[in-house]
Amino acid sequence: MGIGRLVIADFDVVEESNLNRQYYFFDQIGKKKSLALKENIRRINPLVEVEAHEIKIIASDVKPLFGVCDVLVEAFDWADQKAMLIETMLEQMPRKPLVVGLGVAGWGAGNAIHCRRIDNLYICGDEISEAGVELPPIAPKVGMVANLQADTVIGILLREFVSL
Repeated sequence: MGIGRLVIADFDVVEESNLNRQYYFFDQIGKKKSLALKENIRRINPLVEVEAHEIKIIASDVKPLFGVCDVLVEAFDWADQKAMLIETMLEQMPRKPLVVGLGVAGWGAGNAIHCRRIDNLYICGDEISEAGVELPPIAPKVGMVANLQADTVIGILLREFVSL
């Protein structure tokens, strides 16, 4: 789609349980997720500039890391991290679009997945199913929400940068 620069941040490492729903490979188990993802993006398109950070994001990191980005996409696992990012963005960068995934756990009910906009906050998912031991994130639903997030980002960028 012509996106030439990505800024990614993650503190975690690739685990075998990630392989069913995240874009990593078996030989990347144990690698830092941010570096493995940078490697995979480079394999897909070596012209994309990827700035990878190996950190667990806290509120004070958000603006320095992502202030230059046109759109921010959230892909955290935990509700407290999602809340921190939403609150920080609304406080520090309220004009910057933020696309979050909310309700990606389990399976089925694909027709409940939607995107809801509140000013510059775009919420993608079913907004109900929270991941946990009883209801793990599984590839089909995670993929549907992630693709809706990607589609939302493309729509934001096309409206902002292309005069139709």
